[in-house]
Amino acid sequence: MLKIGLTGGIGSGKSTVSDIFRVLGIPVYNADKQAKTLMEQDPGLRAKVTDLFGPEAYAGGQLNRKWIADIVFNDRYQLERLNAIVHPAAISAGEAWALEQNTAYVVKEAALFFEAGSAAGLDYIIGVYTPKHLRIQRVMQRDGLSRDAVLQRMAQQIQEEIKMRLCDFVIVNDEQQLLIPQVLRLHEQFIKESYDR
Repeated sequence: MLKIGLTGGIGSGKSTVSDIFRVLGIPVYNADKQAKTLMEQDPGLRAKVTDLFGPEAYAGGQLNRKWIADIVFNDRYQLERLNAIVHPAAISAGEAWALEQNTAYVVKEAALFFEAGSAAGLDYIIGVYTPKHLRIQRVMQRDGLSRDAVLQRMAQQIQEEIKMRLCDFVIVNDEQQLLIPQVLRLHEQFIKESYDR
């Protein structure tokens, strides 16, 4: 089974591309969503997050995402500390999930493959590229954030052009090129390579 990574900066459209793979019958693991689930449900991880940020990290028993985001996106050191405890748990859960699948290939979606050092073990990484102005617009509309808040979050990720150079394939999501044909070409390639192995 091939293991394919799918990455891109905030607002690039990774989830849209993931949905196309799902329609094609390919299992997709969303590492970012799974990390949030683990932070909510894993007692050991909850204890570490509480140790790091204090009891305010969980409001009414639920992860206080906005409160934590306000801290980590304004303090790179705190973001690195959070990632150091969350990423290993999410990577381990992703590996266990992949072992349960029975398809020609699987897709693991994550914003921070290169930043987290979690690209190891993947056969290929697909980057979803979107021009910066579109990414800013999308995130402002989706999350109700100010332009400055979006730029602050973007600053915590590898520069988009550099990230795309690190990827094996790039899907362009610029509202000019169609996404489905780009995904279909990769799907056919991965199916063929999987059966040729």
